[in-house]
Amino acid sequence: MANKHASAETDSSRTLPRFNLGQEQADAAAALQKELLEAYEKISFAWLERVQSEVAMWSDLATQLTTTRNFSQALEVYTKCVSQRIRMTAEDGKRLFDDCQQITQKVSKSLANGKSAGSP
Repeated sequence: MANKHASAETDSSRTLPRFNLGQEQADAAAALQKELLEAYEKISFAWLERVQSEVAMWSDLATQLTTTRNFSQALEVYTKCVSQRIRMTAEDGKRLFDDCQQITQKVSKSLANGKSAGSP
């Protein structure tokens, strides 16, 4: 009876490598998902900070406009704010490009590793 049990274990251990490929793919998918979630969390935090800085900028503009004494001062304050907003927009574009590139690289790397792992 012990021999039958040992024989069954040996037979099942011989078939396990066949299932290993699926397990490797599942592990790779889980690792990619973890990397992407970490990247998304980091990206989301950066964008949240960005939104908060814009809210502060517009709030500061409102405060400054209430203390201006004439139209030329108000125009100067508003012009500075718009200039800052334009700089922020340029930074947003760069950040968006970098964020997309980072995610694309993670996915591409994972797909390349998957192909090499599955290759004979």
